[in-house]
Amino acid sequence: MAGLFSKVTRFARTPQGQQAIRKVQDAAKDPATRRRINSGVDRVRQQVSGRRGGGAGGGTPGGPVGGTPGGPVPGRPPQQP
Repeated sequence: MAGLFSKVTRFARTPQGQQAIRKVQDAAKDPATRRRINSGVDRVRQQVSGRRGGGAGGGTPGGPVGGTPGGPVPGRPPQQP
């Protein structure tokens, strides 16, 4: 059985694949499409940074990098001992 990448490559070489590639390239050049994509990327970045507690590092100043081990995690229920 052929892998996924080889199937995509084979499709890209067909006339229908070439047409799909041109359509995607044209859409990528459109300023409205680029704005939509960038706003979606920004929204995902905000969600991801919110889950991490925001900012770099975390934890208390001078504490371990990445937050306090065993401490609360935003978006998760507290762990029971």
